[in-house]
Amino acid sequence: MTTVLLPGTGSDHDYVRRAFAPALRRTGAVLVTPPPQPHRLIAGYRDALDAAAGRAPIAVGGVSIGAAVAAAWALAHPERVIAVLAALPAWSGEPGGCPAALAARHSAMVLRRDGIESAIAQMRADSPRWLGDELARSWRAQWPALPDAMEQAAAYVAPTARELSRLVVPMGVAAASDDPVHPIAVAEQWVAAAPRAALRAVTLDEMGADPAVLGAACVAAVRAAAGSTAGDPGLSRR
Repeated sequence: MTTVLLPGTGSDHDYVRRAFAPALRRTGAVLVTPPPQPHRLIAGYRDALDAAAGRAPIAVGGVSIGAAVAAAWALAHPERVIAVLAALPAWSGEPGGCPAALAARHSAMVLRRDGIESAIAQMRADSPRWLGDELARSWRAQWPALPDAMEQAAAYVAPTARELSRLVVPMGVAAASDDPVHPIAVAEQWVAAAPRAALRAVTLDEMGADPAVLGAACVAAVRAAAGSTAGDPGLSRR
């Protein structure tokens, strides 16, 4: 089964693949991680999902804004999706003053004002070392359109609790219990709203030591949401 996973804001397909590939490889799933197109971030993600689902239903998901876009796509195409893997959801509905949206707007402003290298230095000063290293690499690769991507993400209207209540497929949610930018309370709201959903928690230190713990948590959660600890909700179907 093809599983399409979308990166978070400022992150990239390389991180998503390292985070999810080990756990999904054990299910036999075929992992697709489309590179972000910073000048058309949301539209590019939707196009990738549409293309992957052209022949058969797929599993979808992602990290942060990627999780929100994937969940919205699943709600809009219930006949084309079998499961949702949502890592670090950042908000429901309008972004408003949510920490992740504020951080994206601020980063876009700093990038436009100070340039990429100064912005990276400022980002590193406020981030765990492993996260600073990840974002320094992906930010440089997406420059100079990166501020556009951040502004698109910060304006995105994520699925609301009412909308998530109509999700018919299993959803596995992974959150970091100590992440101030992606509060675990948001993940709990998503799980409480969806009819078939489960949550697994990790920590930022665990993610820094091994990004694969995030994907493993998502896969464990979606299995729990499907009501089986022995199998999976179709991720290994061909």
